[in-house]
Amino acid sequence: MAQGLRVSTRNARFQQWEALLGNRTKRQRRGEFLVQGVRPITMAVTHGWQIRELLYDAGSSLSGWARETLADVRAEKVAVARELMHELGGKADTVPELLAVVAIPEDSLDRIPAGPSMLVVVFDRPTSPGNIGTLVRSADAFGADGVVVTGHAADVYDPKAVRASTGSLFGLPVVRVPSHQAVLAWVRDVRAGGIDLRVVGTDEDGDRDAAEYDFTRPTLALVGNETTGLSAAWREACDDLVRIPMSGTASSLNAATAATVVLYEAARQRRS
Repeated sequence: MAQGLRVSTRNARFQQWEALLGNRTKRQRRGEFLVQGVRPITMAVTHGWQIRELLYDAGSSLSGWARETLADVRAEKVAVARELMHELGGKADTVPELLAVVAIPEDSLDRIPAGPSMLVVVFDRPTSPGNIGTLVRSADAFGADGVVVTGHAADVYDPKAVRASTGSLFGLPVVRVPSHQAVLAWVRDVRAGGIDLRVVGTDEDGDRDAAEYDFTRPTLALVGNETTGLSAAWREACDDLVRIPMSGTASSLNAATAATVVLYEAARQRRS
């Protein structure tokens, strides 16, 4: 890997990569984000995401995985000084072999497949990128068709969200939408196509337990903000409200945990 660009100082190119980690506005303006970790990079490649740059550690002997990725992926290859890779890697005790600059896909609800067994999760105004990543991971694990993040929310492409998803971000559509109106317009379009998509909110004052609801139907499951729950607009849009029964002293569940419980119940019913 002797050929190609080399970066050994904190120059303008390095500062661009650094900004992708810490600056949401610059991620959005450039339409790209930095991906850390073997599994996330592998998933991005496997699922055909556009890899714009591959950064590799110029100061070490690369593994077979790293060499194969560099050889197989069409992207600009950049040799980066070991200490700079360490800064970009996000972990105090390790230096990554590879980092990837990946293009952000279009935020279109049409990326989510509509069908008679569709299951989609909406996360309304989440404030924690880690919760977004955890929810995306659960949605992937339990067979959801997509995740929608609405309102003024943490960034789906924040490195904390990407890491928490452990690569699942690349395995199913995750779409950012400014407000509930666009999602409800999409729901109307899906229904007009002959699919009876039900909008189901999770709420501690729900009408029935989640286990009593029929999740085998096409479902758009709503999870509210970690602190305030579902917005009034989303609550009004719900066809049904379900609750998660709890018997301990906890007053509520973490939003991503609540979504995981509902997704598991949906998967359990659908397997049956």
